[in-house]
Amino acid sequence: MRLLLPVLACLPAVLLLSAPAQAQREVKKLGWICPLGYVDLLNGRCSTLGLMRYEVRPTHGRPCPSGWMNVGGKYCRRL
Repeated sequence: MRLLLPVLACLPAVLLLSAPAQAQREVKKLGWICPLGYVDLLNGRCSTLGLMRYEVRPTHGRPCPSGWMNVGGKYCRRL
Protein backbone atom coordinates (compact mmCIF):
# COMPACT_ATOMS: atom_id res chain seq x y z
CA MET A 1 0.00 0.00 0.00
CA ARG A 2 2.88 2.39 0.74
CA LEU A 3 4.21 1.96 -2.81
CA LEU A 4 0.81 2.75 -4.26
CA LEU A 5 0.40 6.13 -2.52
CA PRO A 6 3.12 8.01 -4.50
CA VAL A 7 1.71 6.66 -7.75
CA LEU A 8 -1.81 7.78 -6.84
CA ALA A 9 -0.49 11.18 -5.74
CA CYS A 10 1.11 11.76 -9.18
CA LEU A 11 -1.92 10.61 -11.15
CA PRO A 12 -3.74 14.00 -11.33
CA ALA A 13 -0.61 15.74 -12.62
CA VAL A 14 -0.09 13.09 -15.30
CA LEU A 15 -3.70 13.37 -16.44
CA LEU A 16 -3.51 17.17 -16.65
CA LEU A 17 -0.23 17.17 -18.58
CA SER A 18 -1.37 14.54 -21.06
CA ALA A 19 -4.78 16.08 -21.77
CA PRO A 20 -5.33 16.71 -25.47
CA ALA A 21 -5.42 20.28 -26.71
CA GLN A 22 -8.89 21.69 -27.15
CA ALA A 23 -10.21 24.60 -29.17
CA GLN A 24 -10.05 27.73 -27.05
CA ARG A 25 -11.58 31.16 -27.50
CA GLU A 26 -9.52 32.47 -24.59
CA VAL A 27 -5.99 31.47 -23.50
CA LYS A 28 -3.55 32.58 -20.81
CA LYS A 29 -1.00 35.13 -22.03
CA LEU A 30 2.35 33.30 -21.72
CA GLY A 31 4.65 35.94 -23.20
CA TRP A 32 4.47 39.65 -23.89
CA ILE A 33 2.35 39.16 -27.03
CA CYS A 34 -0.76 37.12 -27.80
CA PRO A 35 -0.83 34.30 -30.36
CA LEU A 36 -1.80 35.13 -33.93
CA GLY A 37 -5.58 35.60 -34.16
CA TYR A 38 -5.96 36.55 -30.48
CA VAL A 39 -6.49 39.99 -28.93
CA ASP A 40 -4.88 41.08 -25.65
CA LEU A 41 -7.57 41.57 -23.01
CA LEU A 42 -5.10 43.44 -20.74
CA ASN A 43 -5.80 41.06 -17.85
CA GLY A 44 -3.21 38.37 -18.63
CA ARG A 45 -5.51 36.62 -21.10
CA CYS A 46 -5.87 36.61 -24.89
CA SER A 47 -9.18 36.11 -26.71
CA THR A 48 -10.52 35.61 -30.23
CA LEU A 49 -13.53 37.69 -29.10
CA GLY A 50 -15.79 34.78 -30.01
CA LEU A 51 -15.07 35.07 -33.73
CA MET A 52 -12.92 31.96 -34.16
CA ARG A 53 -12.06 28.89 -32.18
CA TYR A 54 -8.49 27.64 -32.51
CA GLU A 55 -6.92 24.51 -31.07
CA VAL A 56 -3.76 25.80 -29.42
CA ARG A 57 -1.25 24.50 -26.91
CA PRO A 58 1.87 25.95 -25.24
CA THR A 59 5.21 25.28 -26.93
CA HIS A 60 7.12 24.80 -23.63
CA GLY A 61 10.20 26.14 -25.44
CA ARG A 62 10.18 23.38 -28.06
CA PRO A 63 9.41 23.45 -31.79
CA CYS A 64 5.82 22.73 -32.77
CA PRO A 65 5.11 19.09 -33.67
CA SER A 66 4.11 17.99 -37.16
CA GLY A 67 0.65 19.26 -38.08
CA TRP A 68 0.98 22.32 -35.85
CA MET A 69 2.28 25.83 -36.62
CA ASN A 70 3.90 28.40 -34.36
CA VAL A 71 1.51 31.34 -33.91
CA GLY A 72 3.68 33.33 -31.52
CA GLY A 73 2.97 34.11 -27.90
CA LYS A 74 4.62 30.77 -27.01
CA TYR A 75 1.75 28.79 -28.59
CA CYS A 76 1.31 26.27 -31.43
CA ARG A 77 -1.95 25.99 -33.39
CA ARG A 78 -3.25 22.86 -35.12
CA LEU A 79 -3.37 23.21 -38.90
